[in-house]
Amino acid sequence: MIHIDQQHDFSDTTLLERAAQTTLESESADLDSDLTIVLTDEAKLHELNRDYLGVDAPTDVLSFPADEEDPETGVRYLGDILISIPRAKQQAEAAGHPLEVEAQLLVVHGTLHLLGHDHAEADEKSRMWKAQAEVMSKLGLGHIKVQES
Repeated sequence: MIHIDQQHDFSDTTLLERAAQTTLESESADLDSDLTIVLTDEAKLHELNRDYLGVDAPTDVLSFPADEEDPETGVRYLGDILISIPRAKQQAEAAGHPLEVEAQLLVVHGTLHLLGHDHAEADEKSRMWKAQAEVMSKLGLGHIKVQES
């Protein structure tokens, strides 16, 4: 199950659920897994980026993998994805597409991180960007340029 914690207004959270679900399917992940998507602001992501990653700067999306199992249900909890809606809006405007598209891209990106993808090294980045582009295509958004962060 995909849980949405809407701390910041967003018009259609079903798009975000679909983006996460499509990413899980594309990566052959357990579809019964749980994850949480938190829609928040730039200050919160700046604080978390500083406190947990040592980067004193705002960002658009952060992922916190958990990979835990609920002892009562046996359901795997993948972790949390936090998205700065104001930052996503700025990026969408700069790229010339709607906020809803940018937010889906960030959910795909964050979900891939929860599933173990990274982009710190060139070969990792190449694999992650390929997976991200494939999911965006499955969402009907293959024309969207994959972010370079």
